[in-house]
Amino acid sequence: MRDERPPVWFMRQAGRSLPEYRRLREGVPMLESCARPDMVTEITLQPVRRYGVDAAVFYSDIVVPLKAIGMDVDIKPGVGPVVARPIRSRDDLEQLRPLEPDDVDFVDESVRALVQELGATPLIGFAGAPFTLASYLVEGGPSKHHQVTKAMMHSDPDLWHELLSRVAGISATFLQVQIAAGASVIQLFDSWAGALSAADYARFVQPHSTEVLSAVTDVPRIHFGVGTSEFLGLMGDAGAEVVGVDWRLPLDEASRRVPGKPVQGNLDPALLGADWSVIEAEVDRVIAEGRNAPAHVFNLGHGVLPDTDPDVLARVVDRVQAAGA
Repeated sequence: MRDERPPVWFMRQAGRSLPEYRRLREGVPMLESCARPDMVTEITLQPVRRYGVDAAVFYSDIVVPLKAIGMDVDIKPGVGPVVARPIRSRDDLEQLRPLEPDDVDFVDESVRALVQELGATPLIGFAGAPFTLASYLVEGGPSKHHQVTKAMMHSDPDLWHELLSRVAGISATFLQVQIAAGASVIQLFDSWAGALSAADYARFVQPHSTEVLSAVTDVPRIHFGVGTSEFLGLMGDAGAEVVGVDWRLPLDEASRRVPGKPVQGNLDPALLGADWSVIEAEVDRVIAEGRNAPAHVFNLGHGVLPDTDPDVLARVVDRVQAAGA
């Protein structure tokens, strides 16, 4: 077992719970803020200044590239991404043209500015994985059961694979732009993949996640999904160097399921509202379990919740950075 402390950063650390973020975003719609390099730069830097985390996370959203190719998509407060014209037929696929780097020139500008500001602190870029983006496109918004998505997947697999292949190309280009501008690491998010069985994931999703990851081999890659414990090995086989783990599975067991790969995670974000003695013990447990893996990046098991106390996150960072000192 290793004694050194793991690096630490948090998913959704840029924004949400920070009062300085809310002040800056006041009156500015989410997708507009993602297209303004001055705001993107400031919001990305805020948690680095406040917490001293070991990496910055690029402030953006997984639907930014969809908006950039002209799709009528918006993020409604309290709801999430909403698509005006869902993709339900082959004709609807024509909405999904390839993403060109010039479509997201604001991303290039933002990343270059951030790399200059961050110096030695790495910048993590990200994109949505094909299944999660496709689920929004097919359902028209967030879905609890993904009925329309699963019906298409099984009833018209040719349409499904064409849809995911197009989305994979869009996500790959979005990541390539970030890497070319200076991002040091990328993460592919599959927030809704846990709605699937392992068999469906292997048949309908994994090849397209592999498609994205195989297109971005210049930097280390992290692959994260929520509720994916039962097919964590399949996610590991998709091609990323690091596998993100949600809070449902201990990291030592996760490491057994993705042998030879570093793991990332996995403090339950809901526990950040508990007493400090509880949080402290959980942080120590996660670090101890992570030492059974080849390497460990300390993180939450999902994103920072909006009502999380920033001072608690600061104490978590301090606790992790003191481990093994």
